[in-house]
Amino acid sequence: MADNMSDPAGDRVDAVEEDLEVESNYKPPPEKTIEQILEADKEDESLRKYKETLLGDAKAGGIIVDPSDPRKVIVKKLALCVADRPDMELDLTGDLTQLKKQTFVIKEGVSYKIRIDFIVQREIVHGLKYVQRTYRLGMPVDKMTHMVGSYPPKMEIQSYTTPAEDAPAGALARGSYSVSSLFTDDDKHEHLKWEWSFEIKKDWKE
Repeated sequence: MADNMSDPAGDRVDAVEEDLEVESNYKPPPEKTIEQILEADKEDESLRKYKETLLGDAKAGGIIVDPSDPRKVIVKKLALCVADRPDMELDLTGDLTQLKKQTFVIKEGVSYKIRIDFIVQREIVHGLKYVQRTYRLGMPVDKMTHMVGSYPPKMEIQSYTTPAEDAPAGALARGSYSVSSLFTDDDKHEHLKWEWSFEIKKDWKE
């Protein structure tokens, strides 16, 4: 992260959490267990089969990928994806404080997507969402909230990719940016929050 970033890390994370509080008056439905989901509408044979297909092995009593980790959602990786270029990746399984030392370089005006790789274990997770706030010189310049959805537990890594966005362009847009990311859900469980940074340049190799 650039030295001129004066906004404390805690303040940025708090801002993300405050935004979640005032986002809307939407009331999420109560969480349901796998058993409750399968029990509902059980007289509808086609719907029952659809649910069983959707839930897969989850109905067998829960899938545990990492017994040492009590979390339902384990966020593994963030990748910044640009067409015809290798993905730029952040490992989110280690020391999150070190992520700010790994700065992505992005060419101005390029179209990019963000992919989050995660594992869901133990039980279904409802209403996952990805919240991202971007700062420059300590001032907020952008905020986005993406509804990721509800996911059953699986042994495999599951992924969510944001819609394409265009990086800022022009001399005034070039420079260092810091980002506060939060992976949460309808019940405001904080599955992971982390900070990272990127730099807008005129060209990739500048």
